Amino acid sequence: MTIAHHPGEDLLAAYAAGTVDLGQRVAIATHLAACESCRKWVRAMEQVGGALIADMAPSALTEGALARTLAQIDEPPPPARRARPVCEDAPENLPRFVKAYEFGRWRQVAPRIAMRPIRLPEPGPTRVFLLKAGAGTKLIEHAHTGFEMTCVLAGAFRREGERYGPGDFDFGDEEVNHEPHIERGDDCVSLVAMQGELRWQGLLGRLIQPFIRL
Repeated sequence: MTIAHHPGEDLLAAYAAGTVDLGQRVAIATHLAACESCRKWVRAMEQVGGALIADMAPSALTEGALARTLAQIDEPPPPARRARPVCEDAPENLPRFVKAYEFGRWRQVAPRIAMRPIRLPEPGPTRVFLLKAGAGTKLIEHAHTGFEMTCVLAGAFRREGERYGPGDFDFGDEEVNHEPHIERGDDCVSLVAMQGELRWQGLLGRLIQPFIRL
C-alpha cells in the first residue's frame, strides 16, 4: 500500500500530546494503523514529550494526597467491563479498535452515496461515520463550515489532480472548496470525522442543501 497523503505535523503533534477529542483521535489513529512513517513520527514526539516531563522540577504533593492514595488501595476493584462485540460487517481495512464501537445502520444521503454513523462512548463536538460512494460518482462542489478529516479505507477518489487511495488522509476546512470524484472500478469507503456542515455550491447544491445532511 502506497500512502501519499498524511495528516499535517500540527495534527500529529496534537494527537501525540492528547489535545484532540475522541472523534479526531479515531480518524488520525485510523490513518496511523496503515501508515508506518506517521506512527514513527508520533512515537518520536511522544518520546520528546516524555523527556521534557522527566526534566521538569518535581512539585510538592497537595495536603492529604498520600492518605487519599493509601485509602484507595483498600477499596474493592471496579467490576470488570464486558468486552464490546466487534462489528462483523465493518470494512476490512477498518482498525479493530474502531470495529468495537457501536455502529448505526447505513443510510442513503444522496444517489449512490450512503453514510453509517459510529457512536463513540464519549460525547464531543466531532462526529464520526463511514461514507460510501459508488464507483464513478462525482460529488457536488462543496465547502465546509468546520473541518472534515477523511481516511480512505477502500477504493479511491480524486480532487484537484490528486489521488486519494487506501490509507490516505485528507483534511478540509473553511478554506477548502472542492469537488471530489470517485474512481471507476470500486466503491470508495472512507472513515470521516467532521465538525460543522457541508455547504453545497451552485444552483443544484442550493436546491438539495436541506435534504443532504452528513
